Amino acid sequence: MRFEKWHGLGNDYLLIERADLERPLTPATVGRLCDGRTGIGGDGVLEIVDVDGIRAEVVIWNPDGSVAELSGNGTRIAASWLARRAAADQVVIAVGSRTVEAQVLVSGLVRQEMGSVEVGAPETLDLGCEQIELTPVSVGNPHAVIRRDPDPELVRRLGPLVEHHTRFPGRTNVQLMRVEGDDELTAGVWERGVGETRSSGTGACAAAAASIANGWCRGLVTVRLPGGTLWVSVSGEGEATLIGPAQEICTGVVARELLDELTA
Repeated sequence: MRFEKWHGLGNDYLLIERADLERPLTPATVGRLCDGRTGIGGDGVLEIVDVDGIRAEVVIWNPDGSVAELSGNGTRIAASWLARRAAADQVVIAVGSRTVEAQVLVSGLVRQEMGSVEVGAPETLDLGCEQIELTPVSVGNPHAVIRRDPDPELVRRLGPLVEHHTRFPGRTNVQLMRVEGDDELTAGVWERGVGETRSSGTGACAAAAASIANGWCRGLVTVRLPGGTLWVSVSGEGEATLIGPAQEICTGVVARELLDELTA
Protein backbone atom coordinates (compact mmCIF):
# COMPACT_ATOMS: atom_id res chain seq x y z
CA MET A 1 0.00 0.00 0.00
CA ARG A 2 1.47 3.30 -1.11
CA PHE A 3 1.15 6.42 1.04
CA GLU A 4 2.25 10.03 1.13
CA LYS A 5 2.85 11.98 4.31
CA TRP A 6 2.04 15.70 4.38
CA HIS A 7 1.67 18.38 7.02
CA GLY A 8 -0.09 21.69 7.41
CA LEU A 9 1.85 23.69 10.03
CA GLY A 10 2.81 20.53 11.89
CA ASN A 11 -0.63 18.89 11.67
CA ASP A 12 0.45 15.75 9.79
CA TYR A 13 -1.63 13.37 7.71
CA LEU A 14 -1.10 10.16 5.81
CA LEU A 15 -2.63 10.45 2.34
CA ILE A 16 -3.82 7.15 0.88
CA GLU A 17 -5.79 6.46 -2.29
CA ARG A 18 -8.63 3.99 -1.90
CA ALA A 19 -7.68 2.48 -5.26
CA ASP A 20 -4.38 1.33 -3.71
CA LEU A 21 -6.07 -0.50 -0.83
CA GLU A 22 -6.40 -4.27 -0.83
CA ARG A 23 -9.11 -4.00 1.83
CA PRO A 24 -11.20 -1.08 3.14
CA LEU A 25 -9.73 1.00 5.93
CA THR A 26 -11.06 0.27 9.40
CA PRO A 27 -10.77 2.25 12.65
CA ALA A 28 -8.22 -0.29 13.93
CA THR A 29 -6.13 -0.01 10.76
CA VAL A 30 -6.17 3.78 10.89
CA GLY A 31 -5.17 3.75 14.55
CA ARG A 32 -2.21 1.47 13.85
CA LEU A 33 -1.03 3.50 10.85
CA CYS A 34 -1.17 6.72 12.89
CA ASP A 35 0.83 5.18 15.75
CA GLY A 36 4.33 6.64 15.57
CA ARG A 37 5.92 3.65 17.29
CA THR A 38 4.36 0.64 15.58
CA GLY A 39 2.97 2.32 12.46
CA ILE A 40 3.91 5.32 10.36
CA GLY A 41 2.70 8.11 12.64
CA GLY A 42 0.29 10.96 11.98
CA ASP A 43 -2.59 13.09 13.23
CA GLY A 44 -4.94 11.35 10.84
CA VAL A 45 -5.48 9.71 7.46
CA LEU A 46 -6.77 11.38 4.31
CA GLU A 47 -8.43 8.66 2.26
CA ILE A 48 -8.83 9.78 -1.34
CA VAL A 49 -12.06 8.03 -2.30
CA ASP A 50 -12.41 9.24 -5.87
CA VAL A 51 -10.75 11.66 -8.28
CA ASP A 52 -12.45 13.22 -11.28
CA GLY A 53 -10.24 15.80 -12.94
CA ILE A 54 -9.92 18.74 -10.55
CA ARG A 55 -12.39 17.29 -8.03
CA ALA A 56 -11.63 14.75 -5.32
CA GLU A 57 -13.76 13.13 -2.65
CA VAL A 58 -11.97 12.63 0.66
CA VAL A 59 -12.68 10.83 3.93
CA ILE A 60 -10.80 12.30 6.91
CA TRP A 61 -9.96 9.78 9.64
CA ASN A 62 -8.86 10.72 13.15
CA PRO A 63 -6.23 8.52 14.80
CA ASP A 64 -8.84 7.12 17.21
CA GLY A 65 -10.69 5.67 14.21
CA SER A 66 -13.48 8.24 14.13
CA VAL A 67 -14.29 10.21 10.98
CA ALA A 68 -14.06 14.00 11.00
CA GLU A 69 -16.73 16.09 9.29
CA LEU A 70 -14.08 18.55 8.06
CA SER A 71 -10.45 19.56 8.47
CA GLY A 72 -8.97 22.79 7.15
CA ASN A 73 -5.44 21.41 7.18
CA GLY A 74 -6.61 18.10 5.73
CA THR A 75 -8.50 19.67 2.84
CA ARG A 76 -5.58 22.03 2.18
CA ILE A 77 -3.22 19.06 1.94
CA ALA A 78 -5.65 17.21 -0.32
CA ALA A 79 -6.00 20.33 -2.48
CA SER A 80 -2.21 20.68 -2.85
CA TRP A 81 -1.93 17.01 -3.72
CA LEU A 82 -4.73 17.20 -6.30
CA ALA A 83 -3.46 20.45 -7.82
CA ARG A 84 -0.09 18.81 -8.42
CA ARG A 85 -1.70 15.68 -9.85
CA ALA A 86 -4.10 17.58 -12.12
CA ALA A 87 -1.57 20.28 -13.07
CA ALA A 88 -4.15 22.89 -12.04
CA ASP A 89 -4.14 25.77 -9.59
CA GLN A 90 -7.85 25.57 -8.74
CA VAL A 91 -9.40 22.38 -7.40
CA VAL A 92 -12.42 21.17 -5.44
CA ILE A 93 -12.33 18.89 -2.38
CA ALA A 94 -15.55 17.18 -1.26
CA VAL A 95 -15.73 16.06 2.38
CA GLY A 96 -19.03 14.64 3.55
CA SER A 97 -21.74 17.18 2.79
CA ARG A 98 -19.32 20.09 2.37
CA THR A 99 -17.43 21.18 -0.74
CA VAL A 100 -14.24 23.21 -0.39
CA GLU A 101 -13.01 25.22 -3.38
CA ALA A 102 -9.27 25.79 -3.21
CA GLN A 103 -6.69 27.78 -5.13
CA VAL A 104 -2.93 27.34 -4.99
CA LEU A 105 -1.50 30.86 -4.96
CA VAL A 106 1.70 32.01 -6.63
CA SER A 107 3.31 32.10 -3.18
CA GLY A 108 2.58 28.39 -2.73
CA LEU A 109 0.00 29.09 -0.04
CA VAL A 110 -3.48 27.62 -0.51
CA ARG A 111 -6.64 29.72 -0.33
CA GLN A 112 -9.73 27.74 0.66
CA GLU A 113 -13.40 28.70 0.67
CA MET A 114 -14.41 26.77 3.80
CA GLY A 115 -18.15 27.50 3.67
CA SER A 116 -20.49 28.71 6.37
CA VAL A 117 -19.45 29.32 9.97
CA GLU A 118 -22.12 29.52 12.66
CA VAL A 119 -21.25 31.31 15.90
CA GLY A 120 -23.44 30.80 18.95
CA ALA A 121 -23.92 33.07 21.95
CA PRO A 122 -21.27 32.87 24.70
CA GLU A 123 -22.17 30.46 27.46
CA THR A 124 -20.81 29.27 30.78
CA LEU A 125 -19.72 25.66 31.18
CA ASP A 126 -19.35 23.97 34.56
CA LEU A 127 -16.36 21.63 34.51
CA GLY A 128 -16.77 20.64 38.14
CA CYS A 129 -13.37 22.00 39.11
CA GLU A 130 -14.15 25.45 37.66
CA GLN A 131 -16.50 27.34 35.38
CA ILE A 132 -15.38 28.68 32.04
CA GLU A 133 -16.96 30.89 29.39
CA LEU A 134 -16.89 29.65 25.82
CA THR A 135 -18.31 30.51 22.44
CA PRO A 136 -19.70 27.52 20.48
CA VAL A 137 -18.88 27.56 16.78
CA SER A 138 -19.70 25.22 13.91
CA VAL A 139 -17.45 25.07 10.85
CA GLY A 140 -19.17 21.94 9.63
CA ASN A 141 -17.60 20.39 12.74
CA PRO A 142 -18.05 21.53 16.37
CA HIS A 143 -15.73 23.90 18.24
CA ALA A 144 -15.58 25.51 21.66
CA VAL A 145 -13.60 28.75 21.65
CA ILE A 146 -12.33 29.90 25.04
CA ARG A 147 -10.71 33.28 25.59
CA ARG A 148 -7.90 32.10 27.86
CA ASP A 149 -4.13 32.15 27.57
CA PRO A 150 -3.20 29.26 25.21
CA ASP A 151 -0.55 27.89 27.53
CA PRO A 152 0.13 24.25 26.50
CA GLU A 153 -0.43 22.94 30.03
CA LEU A 154 -3.79 24.71 30.20
CA VAL A 155 -4.73 23.39 26.74
CA ARG A 156 -3.91 19.85 27.87
CA ARG A 157 -5.89 20.28 31.10
CA LEU A 158 -9.02 21.98 29.78
CA GLY A 159 -9.08 20.38 26.33
CA PRO A 160 -10.23 16.87 27.30
CA LEU A 161 -12.62 18.20 29.96
CA VAL A 162 -14.44 20.33 27.40
CA GLU A 163 -14.18 17.77 24.57
CA HIS A 164 -15.97 15.10 26.63
CA HIS A 165 -18.40 17.38 28.50
CA THR A 166 -22.05 16.38 28.36
CA ARG A 167 -22.77 19.75 26.70
CA PHE A 168 -21.22 18.20 23.57
CA PRO A 169 -22.72 14.73 23.11
CA GLY A 170 -20.70 14.20 19.93
CA ARG A 171 -17.58 15.70 21.56
CA THR A 172 -15.99 18.93 20.37
CA ASN A 173 -12.77 20.55 19.24
CA VAL A 174 -11.38 23.12 21.66
CA GLN A 175 -9.40 26.32 21.10
CA LEU A 176 -7.86 28.52 23.80
CA MET A 177 -7.07 31.94 22.38
CA ARG A 178 -5.52 35.26 23.30
CA VAL A 179 -6.39 38.44 21.37
CA GLU A 180 -3.21 40.25 20.30
CA GLY A 181 -4.84 43.14 18.44
CA ASP A 182 -7.70 44.17 16.17
CA ASP A 183 -6.66 41.63 13.53
CA GLU A 184 -4.46 39.12 15.32
CA LEU A 185 -4.80 36.31 17.84
CA THR A 186 -2.79 33.44 19.26
CA ALA A 187 -4.43 30.05 19.75
CA GLY A 188 -3.76 26.61 21.19
CA VAL A 189 -5.59 23.57 19.83
CA TRP A 190 -7.13 20.46 21.34
CA GLU A 191 -8.62 18.35 18.56
CA ARG A 192 -11.46 15.92 19.08
CA GLY A 193 -10.21 12.39 18.62
CA VAL A 194 -6.60 13.53 18.34
CA GLY A 195 -5.55 15.57 21.37
CA GLU A 196 -3.19 18.53 21.36
CA THR A 197 -2.02 19.47 17.86
CA ARG A 198 0.26 22.13 16.47
CA SER A 199 -2.43 23.63 14.28
CA SER A 200 -6.01 23.29 13.07
CA GLY A 201 -7.53 24.94 10.02
CA THR A 202 -11.15 24.73 11.15
CA GLY A 203 -9.96 25.68 14.66
CA ALA A 204 -8.40 28.84 13.25
CA CYS A 205 -11.66 29.60 11.42
CA ALA A 206 -13.64 29.04 14.64
CA ALA A 207 -11.35 31.22 16.75
CA ALA A 208 -11.39 34.03 14.17
CA ALA A 209 -15.17 33.84 13.67
CA ALA A 210 -15.81 33.91 17.43
CA SER A 211 -13.45 36.86 17.80
CA ILE A 212 -15.20 38.79 15.05
CA ALA A 213 -18.68 37.96 16.38
CA ASN A 214 -17.70 39.02 19.90
CA GLY A 215 -16.09 42.26 18.68
CA TRP A 216 -12.53 41.28 19.64
CA CYS A 217 -11.15 41.27 16.07
CA ARG A 218 -12.15 42.40 12.59
CA GLY A 219 -11.15 42.05 8.96
CA LEU A 220 -8.56 39.50 7.84
CA VAL A 221 -7.45 37.84 11.07
CA THR A 222 -3.92 36.51 11.51
CA VAL A 223 -4.11 33.36 13.64
CA ARG A 224 -0.82 32.33 15.24
CA LEU A 225 -0.63 28.68 16.26
CA PRO A 226 2.21 26.59 17.72
CA GLY A 227 2.97 25.27 14.23
CA GLY A 228 2.81 28.59 12.38
CA THR A 229 0.40 31.15 10.96
CA LEU A 230 -2.94 30.93 9.17
CA TRP A 231 -5.12 33.76 7.86
CA VAL A 232 -8.90 33.80 8.14
CA SER A 233 -11.60 36.15 6.91
CA VAL A 234 -15.34 35.82 7.46
CA SER A 235 -17.81 37.51 5.11
CA GLY A 236 -20.93 39.32 6.21
CA GLU A 237 -22.86 36.21 5.18
CA GLY A 238 -20.77 34.06 7.52
CA GLU A 239 -18.62 32.40 4.84
CA ALA A 240 -15.03 31.69 5.92
CA THR A 241 -11.90 31.88 3.79
CA LEU A 242 -8.73 30.20 5.05
CA ILE A 243 -5.19 30.73 3.74
CA GLY A 244 -2.19 28.64 4.73
CA PRO A 245 0.57 26.27 3.61
CA ALA A 246 0.74 22.53 2.96
CA GLN A 247 3.94 20.58 2.49
CA GLU A 248 4.75 17.04 1.42
CA ILE A 249 7.09 15.21 3.79
CA CYS A 250 7.69 11.86 2.12
CA THR A 251 6.24 9.00 0.13
CA GLY A 252 6.51 5.31 0.97
CA VAL A 253 5.06 1.84 0.90
CA VAL A 254 3.63 0.02 3.92
CA ALA A 255 5.58 -3.20 4.55
CA ARG A 256 3.88 -6.45 3.63
CA GLU A 257 4.37 -7.78 7.18
CA LEU A 258 2.38 -4.87 8.62
CA LEU A 259 -0.34 -5.17 5.98
CA ASP A 260 -0.70 -8.89 6.69
CA GLU A 261 -0.94 -8.16 10.41
CA LEU A 262 -3.56 -5.45 9.86
CA THR A 263 -5.70 -7.62 7.62
CA ALA A 264 -5.36 -10.85 9.58
